[in-house]
Amino acid sequence: MTSGARTGRRPGSPDTRQAILDAARESFAELGFAGASMRKIAAAAGVDAALVHHYFGTKEKLFLATVEVPIDLPAIIGRIGAEGAEGLGVRLIRTILSVWDSPAGAGIGAALRSALADPARARMLREFVVPRLVGPLIRPLDLPPQERELRTGLVMSQVLGLITGRYLLAIEPLASLPTEQVVTNVGATLQRYLTGTLEPGNDMAVAADQPTTDGSTLGRFAASSSERLIPRTPAS
Repeated sequence: MTSGARTGRRPGSPDTRQAILDAARESFAELGFAGASMRKIAAAAGVDAALVHHYFGTKEKLFLATVEVPIDLPAIIGRIGAEGAEGLGVRLIRTILSVWDSPAGAGIGAALRSALADPARARMLREFVVPRLVGPLIRPLDLPPQERELRTGLVMSQVLGLITGRYLLAIEPLASLPTEQVVTNVGATLQRYLTGTLEPGNDMAVAADQPTTDGSTLGRFAASSSERLIPRTPAS
C-alpha cells in the first residue's frame, strides 16, 4: 500500500525558484519589506515555506534577489560597522565604490534605476535599505531616536547623491575622479554625518526638549556631541 502524494504544494524543480521570486516581488511591492513574510510568499508561490528557505536562506537575501542585487549587502555592511566608529565614513564609501566598480555594480545599478522609475520598487528599497543597511552602522553609536533618524537620512542622501552623480548620470569631474580622492573627500563628510557634531534646526531644537520613546531627550544633542562624538577634521 502506498501513501498518497501531497497535493497543493509544488516540489523543488527548475522553475520553483522563479515562481518564488515572482511571488516575492509581488508581496514586497504590495506589503513592503516589513509586511511581507516568507510564509506568505511561499503560499503565493504554491510551495512549502521550507523551499523558500532552501533557495534563499533569509528574507533579506530573498529581497536582494528580487531586485537582482548579486551580493550580500547586509553582511558587507555588518563587517564595516564591526570595526568601530573611527574611520567608519572612509570604510563605508571605499566599500561602496569597490562594489560599484566590480561586476556586481551592474546589477545594483539596474535595481536603483528601477527604483527611481517605479514607486513600488522605491518603497521596497527604502524600507529595506534604511533599517537593514544603514541601521547597523548608526545603532552602535547609542543615539536618541531623532538624532539617529537625522544622521541616517544625511548618510543616505550623501551616498545616493554620489552614486547617482558618479555612476548613473556620469557628472564630471565626479565621474572621472580617482577613487581615493572620492574616498578622502566623501569619507570625511560621511564621518561627520555619522559621528560628528551636527547643528540642530528649529524642529530639532524643539524636539530636544521633548521626551523620546525611550524616555531620553535631545537636550544633550548639541551640548555633548563634541565630547561624545568625533568631530570632522578641518581641511588643510
